Amino acid sequence: MKQITFITMFVLISIGINAQTLEECRQLAREHYPEIKQYNLISQTEQYNLSNAAKAWLPQIALSGQATYQSATVTYPEALQGMLTTNGVDMTGIRKDQYKIGVDVSQNIWDGGQSKASKAIAKAEAIEQRTRTDVSLYDLNSRIDNIYFGILLLDERVEQTNSLIKILESNLARMQTYVKNGVAIQSDVDAIEAELLTAQQTLEQIKVSRECYRRMLELFIGQQISDNKLERPAMPEITSRVSLRPELALFDAQTNKIEAQRKAINTSIMPRISAFAQAYYGYPGLDMFKSMTSSAWTPNAIAGLRVSWNIGAFYTKENDLKKLDLAQQQIAVQRNVFLFNTQMQTTQDDGEIIRLRKAITNDKRIVELRHSIRIAAESKFENGTIDATDLLAKIADETSALLNQNIHELELLQTQYRLKTTLNQ
Repeated sequence: MKQITFITMFVLISIGINAQTLEECRQLAREHYPEIKQYNLISQTEQYNLSNAAKAWLPQIALSGQATYQSATVTYPEALQGMLTTNGVDMTGIRKDQYKIGVDVSQNIWDGGQSKASKAIAKAEAIEQRTRTDVSLYDLNSRIDNIYFGILLLDERVEQTNSLIKILESNLARMQTYVKNGVAIQSDVDAIEAELLTAQQTLEQIKVSRECYRRMLELFIGQQISDNKLERPAMPEITSRVSLRPELALFDAQTNKIEAQRKAINTSIMPRISAFAQAYYGYPGLDMFKSMTSSAWTPNAIAGLRVSWNIGAFYTKENDLKKLDLAQQQIAVQRNVFLFNTQMQTTQDDGEIIRLRKAITNDKRIVELRHSIRIAAESKFENGTIDATDLLAKIADETSALLNQNIHELELLQTQYRLKTTLNQ
C-alpha cells in the first residue's frame, strides 16, 4: 500500500513538473475547476427523478382514520319502526357518532403515458444540465489561453530586455574604457548607465507581472508549474469554418426538453385507469341493517376498477402548448444570435490573422535593417562621428523591432487559437 502511495505521489509530482504545454493546462484546469462536480450531481439527480417516475407503477397505499358526529343518520320509516316496537324488537338505528380506521390501495393500470413522459422530461433535463456545464467548462479554454499567452508574451519581453541589458553593458564597458583613454567624456558613460538602470528596472517590473500571471495559472490548474519557460504551442490548422461549439448542443438539448414537456401536456388530458381496494374497521359497517341493531365495530372491504378523467386539463392545454411554442422560438432566436456573433468573431479573427502575417513579413526585414544600423552606429561611435544619445537611439530601435516581431508572432498564434476556440475545431 505504501508503495502504491509513493508511486501515485511520484506521478502527481511528475505531472506538476511537466505541465508546461497549453493543452495540459487546459485539461488540468477543467479537472480542477469546482464546476466539474456538477456532472456527478446531475447524474444522481437524474437517477432519483427516473426512480420516482418508475414508482408511479407501484401500489399506492394510504392509511386513514376518522371519527365523526352526524346531525342525522339512516332511520327506519315510522310505520316500520312502530311495527317492530309492537313486536318487541328494539331497532335503535345508526348512531350519530361513527368511527373508521382503514387502508386504501390503488394500482395504476393505465396512466395515459404520464410516467413515460415524466421519464422523458427527467432525461431531457439531465442532458440540458450536462451540456450547460459543458458550455461553462468550455469557457475555461479562453481564460486559460489568455493567461498562458500572457505569460509567453512576458517571457518574450524578459528575453528581449535581457538582450538589451547585455548590449548596454557591453557598450558601457567599452565607453568606460574610452573615458579612461580620453577618447570619450563622462556624460556619455552616464547616459548609457542611466539607460542600463532603466532597462534593469523595467526587467524587474516585467518579472513581477509574469510571476502574478504564473500564480493565476497555478490556481486554475491546481498545482505548481516549473520555473522553466512555458512551451510555445504549435500553430493550429483550421480547415473549416463550421462551428462545433457546445452551445449548439445546449440549444438542441433545450429544444428536446420542450418536446418532452409537450408530450407531457398531451398526456395530461388522457383518462386514468386503476384498480383499487379499500378496507376499514369501524362503525357503521357496510351492512347497514346490522349496524342499526348493533354498535359493534366490524371489518369491511371493497374492491374494483376506477376510471378518472381530469377534464379541467383541456382548459389550459392550448395555452400551455402556445407557451412552449414561444419558448422554442426564443431558443431559435438565441441560436441565430450565437451563430451571428460566432460569424462576426470568425471574420474579425480572419482579418487579424491576415494583418499579422503581413506585419511579421515586414518585421523580419525591419529587424535585419535595425541590426545593421545598430552595428554601424557602434562603429561610428568608436570613430567619434556620433554621440552616446544617437547610439542609444539605434539600440532602442533594434530592441523595439525585435520585440515587435516576437509580439506579432505570439499575437498571430493567440489569434489562431482564439479562432480555434471560437469554432471548437
